[in-house]
Amino acid sequence: MGVGCSSSLPPTVNNPHCSITFPHTSAHTNPTSNHLPINWLARAHLQKPTKSPISKRLFTLDSARKTPTLKCGRTAQMEIEGGSDSKPILDLHSLDDNLVQKMVYDALVWSSLHGLVVGDRNVQRSGTVPGVGMVHAPFALLPTVFPENQWKLACEVAPIFNELVDRVSLDGKFLQESLSRTKKVDAFTSRLLDIHSKMLEINKKEEIRLGLHRSDYMLDEKTKLLLQIELNTISTSFPGLGSVVSELHRSLLKNYGEHLGCDVNCTPSNDAANRFSEALAKAWIEYNNPKAVIMVVVQPEERNMYDQHWLSFNLKERHNVTMIRKTMAEIDKEGEIQPDGTLLVGGHAIAVIYFRAGYAPTDYPSEAEWRARLLMEHSSAIKCPSISYHLTGTKKIQQELAKPNVLEKFIDNKEDIAKLRKCFAGLWSLDDADIVDTAIEKPHLFVMKPQREGGGNNIYGDDVREALLRLRKDGKEQNAAYILMQRIFPTDSATFLVRDGSCHKDHAVSELGIYGAYLRNKDKVIVNERSGYLMRTKVSSSNEGGVAAGFAVLDSLYLT
Repeated sequence: MGVGCSSSLPPTVNNPHCSITFPHTSAHTNPTSNHLPINWLARAHLQKPTKSPISKRLFTLDSARKTPTLKCGRTAQMEIEGGSDSKPILDLHSLDDNLVQKMVYDALVWSSLHGLVVGDRNVQRSGTVPGVGMVHAPFALLPTVFPENQWKLACEVAPIFNELVDRVSLDGKFLQESLSRTKKVDAFTSRLLDIHSKMLEINKKEEIRLGLHRSDYMLDEKTKLLLQIELNTISTSFPGLGSVVSELHRSLLKNYGEHLGCDVNCTPSNDAANRFSEALAKAWIEYNNPKAVIMVVVQPEERNMYDQHWLSFNLKERHNVTMIRKTMAEIDKEGEIQPDGTLLVGGHAIAVIYFRAGYAPTDYPSEAEWRARLLMEHSSAIKCPSISYHLTGTKKIQQELAKPNVLEKFIDNKEDIAKLRKCFAGLWSLDDADIVDTAIEKPHLFVMKPQREGGGNNIYGDDVREALLRLRKDGKEQNAAYILMQRIFPTDSATFLVRDGSCHKDHAVSELGIYGAYLRNKDKVIVNERSGYLMRTKVSSSNEGGVAAGFAVLDSLYLT
């Protein structure tokens, strides 16, 4: 980590505490095996990440001045592809300490004025009372360079993934059978499956189905493929703040474009908050009760509440639809179902239930929360997501869909199937003895994933070997609690990260999330679209990538 700007000193041009020389990191390699049992290893990651020319796209160190020179987008790409004699599309400008500090200061002011804020962990009531203890959300000072062709691919497959989730959700037998062994060893998944089973027993039909999804990707350096990390179907966070940080970057590029040599049009606008709000409003219309409201299910303390409030604000201002906030404990206490199936909570008829909680075991500290979840599933309210949509987003189902001939059960179009498969990373059950042996031998090539959402749950590096050896000793039954995934090694590049009013520079990697909205009423598809994006950037030494969990910062794209 570099020396950060002291939080006690505003990052003005006179602040001497913000260093902008980049730390040196050396490349690391690993021996190659010639007898690996799986094809992807032959073309994939027999090395740990190394510094590549792409890292020069953003910053290079001028040895004479000892200050970084900014290379934005197409300039660096031309130099990489065409050599030093290529004419840059954009002029190069040096980026000195004073300029960086001024940009940081302006970015912090902009963030405060435009709602790029979260609750401060150091202020007790910041997660319960709006306006108390606000601090800017962590962000990258400048957008991350990203290939436009890969961006277009991710956008193109979003509606296909939306349709896939809907079709898989309707196959209750597939969900129950695929997760049957996981149920025996994972108490949380077991409780979710019990609710799903109850809905199947009473033949509960969700005729109006709403999905607000996010498919997360990394661009693999070795293969140059855009590979899917996961598909999130519940509590897809940051449509609000992700939209705002894109506008922050567009503002900085507009105001400092002469110094940076960057084109603001290379950073796409991000309408995730508007698109999600519109999908929620259209679902409210389909419910056909003008007196009903939308209910967002929240955690008791939510320091990311402002991301959620962007949606409620848009719903009221743009669509004249009211959104109320309730915890699962409050729903258990205040909720009841009318004879016609209408869910009442605190006297309000609920048209749409939008989950921003309920995705992790910690969201169910008592039976009250489980009663609330079951109550909501029994009701006629539109769930976002329903229990079947929730289960479709589990890691095990992701791994099952990657098996040969499984996608064909749900999607007819061969071209669409090919597009999805192109995005799939390697995914395996722990029942595959050959892949487990390979993972024990070369653990850095894999990630072990439990059936959990949110940051901080995955297993990396030597811990993969230790976990697999422990599971092998304990018996095969526990294998069903995890899947193995090919580890993706994205290119890292030097980046300025801003958190808690301080800036520091480091080598970082980025993860692209594409939001998708899907709304269906019986046989009529009302919405199926790509709905904005989320870019998250983390220091390359960090395995996890959650912003709310404290691992990453919000970012946006600079398309090349």
